[in-house]
Amino acid sequence: MSRPNHFRDVIRVGPVEVATYRDGRGRERHISACMAPRCGFCVTYEERTAAELAARTHRCT
Repeated sequence: MSRPNHFRDVIRVGPVEVATYRDGRGRERHISACMAPRCGFCVTYEERTAAELAARTHRCT
């Protein structure tokens, strides 16, 4: 059974949340996910700065 993700260092940039977590192999990953209804934007990055840049430049359609 896989263990649940524990997100930390969560920030919100408009409708997008950026968080840090450890994946199944113990590597630190960063995720950007839009919380707007019916948007579906969710991307994982290796670097926090890339995730924050994606959050700042995201536009919902």
